[in-house]
Amino acid sequence: MSTYKRLLFIINPNAGMRRKESPLNEIIMLFSDYNYETIVCFTKKQGDATDLVEDHANRGIDLIVCMGGDGTLNETIAGAIKIKWNRPIGYIPAGSTNDFANSLGLSSDPVEVAKTIMEGKPRCIDIGEFNGRQFVYTAASGIFTKVSYETSQKIKNVLGHFAYLLEGVKDFTQLHSIHMKIRTDSGMSYEDEFIMVAFCNTFQMGGVLALDEGNVELDDGLFELLMISMPRDIVQFNTIIKSLYEQSYDEDSGLVRIVKVKSANIDFPAAEDWSLDGERGDGKMHNSFNVIHDAIQLIY
Repeated sequence: MSTYKRLLFIINPNAGMRRKESPLNEIIMLFSDYNYETIVCFTKKQGDATDLVEDHANRGIDLIVCMGGDGTLNETIAGAIKIKWNRPIGYIPAGSTNDFANSLGLSSDPVEVAKTIMEGKPRCIDIGEFNGRQFVYTAASGIFTKVSYETSQKIKNVLGHFAYLLEGVKDFTQLHSIHMKIRTDSGMSYEDEFIMVAFCNTFQMGGVLALDEGNVELDDGLFELLMISMPRDIVQFNTIIKSLYEQSYDEDSGLVRIVKVKSANIDFPAAEDWSLDGERGDGKMHNSFNVIHDAIQLIY
């Protein structure tokens, strides 16, 4: 009788992979050394990772590993949630920014990450839900959010974080505000002209915005709600830049605020698109957010 366990390996071959020599053979050999039979599946279009999990994960699979960008991880976890997968998931980052991988402290060497997956222990993490759609680490509207899904993958692969910075600067030169009313589970209400609002469970977003690692926990049942108000003049604009650069945020007042939330309702005068883990998410006039505590087990 075979002693091998079964591993579903989902690979996005287009997500930011810049290495001339693919590490796939070495990774699969490493999995074999740890007694895993590897079932390799490649994604071809958006949504494929979710479908692959649904099609294969309940057929005697012991471990799911995905390799790609944050969007690939998002789709993989969406599939796992859909089929109520309660076993571990591993993530090998191969995208252009890998925000969430950086929050997990994963190596930039795919083979080293594969070894970590083989030897590590699963840890539960929270995920978010926006209008019924799950996401891993950020749901955002406003500046920088269109950048993630409007910058071409080819440009991302070549320029990495710089692509986001270039597009983000272009957004800043055309600043416009979005009127939002936000009501949180704690009873707090925020209504203003915002240039960005984000629900996040990460230390950075788009390689551009950073959050204090000491204030972010991935498994506390809370997300950070970041709100940036529209500056009235160049002085306030510079104040926002300084706050973001120094990670100096005021929970009660000011132009840049961060509060911790379990759930929230967000209202707009008209529907606005959101970015969910860097992928386009359809927004409505009335939107809901909530945290799913300890939703999945990640090995890192």
